[in-house]
Amino acid sequence: MTAVALELGPSQWEEVCDLEAIVPWTGVCALVGGRQVAIVRTPDALYAIGNFDPFSKAFVLSRGIVGDKGGIPKIASPIFKQTFDLRTGRCLDNPKVCVPTYEVRVERGRVLVHRQPRPGEHDGA
Repeated sequence: MTAVALELGPSQWEEVCDLEAIVPWTGVCALVGGRQVAIVRTPDALYAIGNFDPFSKAFVLSRGIVGDKGGIPKIASPIFKQTFDLRTGRCLDNPKVCVPTYEVRVERGRVLVHRQPRPGEHDGA
């Protein structure tokens, strides 16, 4: 009997770290699919957005201030303080600006991020 190898292709998910490595109300940066992604933890949820701040032109969003604005989970850039909705990537100070968002999940205590951003507007300008 001959074994046939199936070409499954690369996984669509990248394992990043233990969930416990991300303190609630903070973010960390990881390289996912060749892109810098900010993984942000609140007490209730985990989010993943592009780490590039389109206003300062620097990869710094993972170091921003995590909070809530009228029930919207957000992160404020540490440079010029623009805030971004963690669910959509939309800038709350300038709705024409958006950063990419990524699906994120936890399996067996490990954080996994989808290698491709969610479809939508996220050109950063």
